Amino acid sequence: MKILFVLSVDAWTRCTATIERYVAAGRAAGHEVAVFGEPNPELPTIAYTTDITDVDLAVFVVQIVQDIPQMPGLARLIDHIPRQRRIALDLWGRYNDTVRIEHDFNHLEKLDGHQAWEWQEAIQSISDRVLQPTLSPVKTGVGSFLFHAFDSSSVMSGQRSAKDAAAAWCSAGPTEKPYGAAYVGSNWHRWAGVRDFLEQYDKVRAKIGPARLSGWDWSERPQWAIDNGIAGVDTDPELLARLGVEVGDGMRYHEIVPLLGRARFAPILHRPLFRHLGFVTGRTFETFHADAVPVILLPRDQVAAIFGPAGLELTPGDDIAGHLESQLSHPERTWDAVLATRAHLAKHHSYAERLTELGAHLPERA
Repeated sequence: MKILFVLSVDAWTRCTATIERYVAAGRAAGHEVAVFGEPNPELPTIAYTTDITDVDLAVFVVQIVQDIPQMPGLARLIDHIPRQRRIALDLWGRYNDTVRIEHDFNHLEKLDGHQAWEWQEAIQSISDRVLQPTLSPVKTGVGSFLFHAFDSSSVMSGQRSAKDAAAAWCSAGPTEKPYGAAYVGSNWHRWAGVRDFLEQYDKVRAKIGPARLSGWDWSERPQWAIDNGIAGVDTDPELLARLGVEVGDGMRYHEIVPLLGRARFAPILHRPLFRHLGFVTGRTFETFHADAVPVILLPRDQVAAIFGPAGLELTPGDDIAGHLESQLSHPERTWDAVLATRAHLAKHHSYAERLTELGAHLPERA
């Protein structure tokens, strides 16, 4: 199977880690998986190609304007790859009508100048099959494909038993784990969720350790957001300082999991739009690669459907501080839930499984 991903790949943002693992999983399974374009020396582990002959499936991964190739590249793809062999994968809800949840929204007219109908027409021009990373798409005619996945080989810790994992977790000192909690992600409509977690976490900070927050635009509200009136890029430097939060800039994609592993806990949270649409992200699964206990801050029905029953043990509900204290008091039970959830993800949400799901979209060759 020859799969071509069409998107803009950046070492500092979006779904680069996911694409890299698709390339590796495809190679392991005997498939040819590559990104359309010239090789990028910053991303040597990702295969690129401009050869579009005999492509079985072209997956147009749509997040930002730059993901859709400019002419003549787009015309070449459309002309040479039959429509039935093209899929539009909408990762940010662009294909939906305009949705506003709190300050969050799916169409960035103030920034990219494109309204809902323009995105819809552009996506329809690519393919009749539009997929989104949710179990329950809300727009009629849209299919489900979670896209992001879990990679067992990327798990940082090697303990096979909850007892051993708990012992290593408890015995790790400030050199191995200088942080009690760590979150990595850009400040794009995530401040409310991050703030709520950090305020709750402060109740147990003295017992667990300081929190670390890394990503773009956490240290101060950026001027571009002020100029454009974008309310969803908020922050409170005074609050972060009072809570003792260490703030860092954005990170290259391969640095994220090691940093999360330097903390005891790593929250999984989604921006309001994604919670509303039920979308998953790379970090939904990737957090389980780190040597940290995930704190799943998502609706319980979504947790059960994706992470399995053990994932509910990692879901705190409203009392985050009490949940963390309980996990500290019962480390073996905590790590039993982590390992059971990893096993569930490996069985149901591996990259091999995702490739099989993509293969189901292949049309019969004439």
